[in-house]
Amino acid sequence: MRKLLVLIASLVLFAGCAEEPSNQPSSSGGGGAKDPCAAKSLSTVAEGKLTVATDKPAFPPWFQGSLKARSGYEGEVATEVAKRLKLPIEWVVEPFNKAYAPGPKDWDFDINQVTITEERERAIDFSDGYYDNSQGVLALKETPVAEAKSISDLKDHQFGAQVGTTSLAFISSTIQPSAEVKVFDTTNDAVSALKNSQIDALVTDVPTTVYLRDLVVKNSLVIGQYAPTEQFGMVFEEDNPLVECVNEALEEMKSDGTLEKLEQKFLQDYLQIPTLE
Repeated sequence: MRKLLVLIASLVLFAGCAEEPSNQPSSSGGGGAKDPCAAKSLSTVAEGKLTVATDKPAFPPWFQGSLKARSGYEGEVATEVAKRLKLPIEWVVEPFNKAYAPGPKDWDFDINQVTITEERERAIDFSDGYYDNSQGVLALKETPVAEAKSISDLKDHQFGAQVGTTSLAFISSTIQPSAEVKVFDTTNDAVSALKNSQIDALVTDVPTTVYLRDLVVKNSLVIGQYAPTEQFGMVFEEDNPLVECVNEALEEMKSDGTLEKLEQKFLQDYLQIPTLE
């Protein structure tokens, strides 16, 4: 009986000294929890790389260079995100309207001046905002609309914009012109209409408006901009876990000044225009 009691006491003592199991999953290196944003942990469309989409044509200052080597503000924002996720980047083409349409995507995210809206978020997911956007109004010089100084001065003129854009929504909700807005499949189509005097004015994002004035539409001017009311976000297929990792990268880029430096590099010269009240 005494031997039995000694054996039981020894077993109890051994159990009390045993290491308690950890609830934390170990990494492949055995050094703690697995990082869900580590390159090897990310679930991407193509294994081992980040597939990023944008429209074609993609205007400066948002994009510059070839599809294989994107520069420009959005080009370098996406490239920097890929760098922080430790993945190479591959660019593909996706028309603007299709980017935020419901359904599966054959890319990891799209970056194409897509404004974050509640309506769009019903079909897709957005990253955090990476740019505070304003709307710009472009017109030909020596036309009646070119004299406009305020939103109310614009109401009696014919406007145009690309289908599905917040520029089109801005015309309808803020300018509220007396004539029905003309809607175009692409910004290029709207630009052609302005050149041919089929519309009096065109609305796009401010940097695009200034680029069109300087390099695309001769004898044109930017009437003004409307104060920032929206943010651009990257577009993801709904419930894509990659959003959290991209947001981490964007937060780092905001904190360390990278986003501000890219804005100054690519956009600063495009923002010095009057504000419409």
